[in-house]
Amino acid sequence: MPLTVPVILGSVRTDRIGIRAARFLIARLEARGHNAPLIDPAELKLPLLDRMYKEYPAGTAPEPLERLATLYRQADAFLVVSAEYNHGVPPALSNTLDHFLEEYYWRPSAICCYSAGQFGGVRAAMPLRAMLAELGMPSIPSLLPIPRLQKVLGEDGTPADDWIEKAAGRFLDELAWYAEALHERRLRGTPY
Repeated sequence: MPLTVPVILGSVRTDRIGIRAARFLIARLEARGHNAPLIDPAELKLPLLDRMYKEYPAGTAPEPLERLATLYRQADAFLVVSAEYNHGVPPALSNTLDHFLEEYYWRPSAICCYSAGQFGGVRAAMPLRAMLAELGMPSIPSLLPIPRLQKVLGEDGTPADDWIEKAAGRFLDELAWYAEALHERRLRGTPY
């Protein structure tokens, strides 16, 4: 079943390496026949959260929010690519996610975390799990941590190490399973 899986990138730094992971995962999702649009906060340039999308009168939200709301309502799952900043979630990612709520409901998410060092961003993934659950898109049990990302993936997302293909394959299999299961269940209705 073709899925729509927005890939939400969490960094806006000039020399960010996370874009490599996003490109890699988008290519793998597209190779499976899925639609995987990149949600890049550096391109969106969303303001710091003052009002959530739902707090704007109908038709008055800024264009990037309207575009994202339309996409998110069509999504089957979300894939979040997060760096680790000071053992936590990058502020750009939190800001990007916090603009929405109901648009995420009843859809799974998956976390790919990364770092330039040996821990692969897992310290950011733990608070991110709680955040995603609170937003209504609980994360799948597996993570895809990528330590030393700059050595594992090239700038265009091409893998330099064989392990990443196998790990990503299992990770995306699990995400697809949850996305298909919840898609089927949403068709029969949701609690509210």
